[in-house]
Amino acid sequence: MRNEALVGYLLHQRPYQEKRALYYLFSEQHGVIHGVGKKGAPLFMPLQLFATGKRDLKTFSQIGIAAQSSNQVDTQEHGDTTLDALPYENITGQHQYAALYLNEILWRLLPTEDPMPLLWQHYQNSLQQLRQPLSPDELRLCLRQFEQHLFNELGFTLALTHDSMQEMIDPDSYYRFLPDVGLVPVIQNDTQSEHLESAVGQSVFIGSDIIAMAQFGITETTLNHWSKLHRHLIDHLLDYQPLQSRLLWQQQQRYQ
Repeated sequence: MRNEALVGYLLHQRPYQEKRALYYLFSEQHGVIHGVGKKGAPLFMPLQLFATGKRDLKTFSQIGIAAQSSNQVDTQEHGDTTLDALPYENITGQHQYAALYLNEILWRLLPTEDPMPLLWQHYQNSLQQLRQPLSPDELRLCLRQFEQHLFNELGFTLALTHDSMQEMIDPDSYYRFLPDVGLVPVIQNDTQSEHLESAVGQSVFIGSDIIAMAQFGITETTLNHWSKLHRHLIDHLLDYQPLQSRLLWQQQQRYQ
């Protein structure tokens, strides 16, 4: 990669040197790319930049905010700078915590330099939704829908019509969700579902809720069930390491 023009979004950054930062960029062309560039690039804005380097860590230069009307970007004359012009509405308030969450699950779960143009478009669409006024349920729907696109890209297809033994889901039975196995029937005399869930941290669902999830998808009616299932799967993919964005959100709710 030599002075290649990229379009993408900054997912995460860490201090690298006095005037430079280590960037995790979600690019339209190559997926997640790690690179070093001048500090100051904004989150949640489409960026255009130039990337150079053959190794895992690229050099980013001429970082600027992409114009809304096209993929072109107006760059300042001083090569390695960040533009000040912001043609996009920024994401503020509680929606900012949601956007930080999307960023964190992407940079922690996606492989590097693996193009995912469909997921990139879904991410861009989700950010656009987060720039609009949303009710609490609409906000949760936005997150759950994006998570589903992410799971599809990672190869996790959630089969909800049959259990792990390939038997049809029974509306009156309970099932335990195991990410690597699927929906496992809970033995009736095992224990009550809420006790089982609290004891071993595994998501337990009644069959009628699973059938509704399979039939209607992610809707306001099934939202709580999808939220429980998605959280368990994301925690599994993260090896049960905490999400900083989730902790920030919990702190914000605590002090409201």
